[in-house]
Amino acid sequence: MLSEKLKNYKLILASGSPRRQQFFRDLNLDFEIRLKEIEEIYPEHLIGSEVTDFLAQLKANAFELKANEILVASDTIVWLDEKVVGKPKNYEDAFVILQKLSGKTHQVITSVCLKSSEKTRVFNVITKVTFSELTQEMIRFYLDNYKPFDKAGAYGIQEWIGLVGIEKIEGSYTNVVGLPTQKFYNELLCFI
Repeated sequence: MLSEKLKNYKLILASGSPRRQQFFRDLNLDFEIRLKEIEEIYPEHLIGSEVTDFLAQLKANAFELKANEILVASDTIVWLDEKVVGKPKNYEDAFVILQKLSGKTHQVITSVCLKSSEKTRVFNVITKVTFSELTQEMIRFYLDNYKPFDKAGAYGIQEWIGLVGIEKIEGSYTNVVGLPTQKFYNELLCFI
């Protein structure tokens, strides 16, 4: 249905994330990948979804688009204790992040920016994720075997830590993986 509506457009994914790319394939979308290095700096006064909205639009605005092109840019953060928890800098940082998430509920916020030569639409989805208490051994096992250093919050819900450490989620599972597919699909349908 969506692929039929997109036949006169070129869909561009501005993301190197293998998880987002797989979601596009799973949604049966024809797309190309375009990447630009963007310094992901945002004003300090922004909170929660304001951060991801700003960054998704910042990424999208780096591209010049032709009349038949639709660009998709997005950003995902973990929000805990009124602070952004980004991607870990190294093993030790990932360990500290997972200790902070242990036994607590945090938010995973993803914003998506749809952009054409004529218009821009930004939307976001927030999912609450609750971790059970994680032991140091669990965290070390996960970091040693899965190396989640490219993931916001230092974890992938679809990996071992999600199977053994996540007590519950409230909201979109695919949002936590990196793209709220249900909302994205419907927003893209309305955008074209």
